[in-house]
Amino acid sequence: MDPRFHDLADDRRAAYARGAAVRDSMPKTAWKLAEREAFRDRLLAAGAQTLIEIGAGTGQDALFFRDSGLAVVATDLTAEMVAACAAKGLDARLMDVLAPDLPPESFDAAYSLNCLLHVPDADLPTALAAIRGLLRPGGLFFLGVYGGDGTAGVLDGDSHDPPRFFCWRTGAQLLAAVEPWFDVVDRHEVDAGGRPFHALTLRR
Repeated sequence: MDPRFHDLADDRRAAYARGAAVRDSMPKTAWKLAEREAFRDRLLAAGAQTLIEIGAGTGQDALFFRDSGLAVVATDLTAEMVAACAAKGLDARLMDVLAPDLPPESFDAAYSLNCLLHVPDADLPTALAAIRGLLRPGGLFFLGVYGGDGTAGVLDGDSHDPPRFFCWRTGAQLLAAVEPWFDVVDRHEVDAGGRPFHALTLRR
């Protein structure tokens, strides 16, 4: 039987809880900065005012968007990550992406970088529907994930303990998953050191 999101949640929390301090000290690669800045520019041009980050980690990206003038809510499944966000002065919430406890249509934009690749295929439609529900009509969603050959499983040799589960989706798989829920505004691929990175800007 394929794993489900909540079956994997405790291991995922433990893996990221142990690495919070290290992750906060890691510099962003140039291509990640470029993707983040391009989405920020698109939001400002569209007059967006509010943003939710899904899988905020230690809050580096959420802080960038807040300092760009957006009202930001940073969410994560791991309490240690939420604490790291709060320590930066962010509005930080512990949240399950499959069942967000926030009012519907609360945000002009959503941002998720390398979070939904931990969501198994069976649960991805629920996650995408939930994110769509948080956006106002016309709201924009940046979805960025490392891709691969369509396989899924626990990563051999992972630096995290316990090792994390990943879905290495192809571009076609990811596009098929998002199209029932969003219109595609932009889609491109970045060479992230030998592994493709899928960058999608979507509109509710």
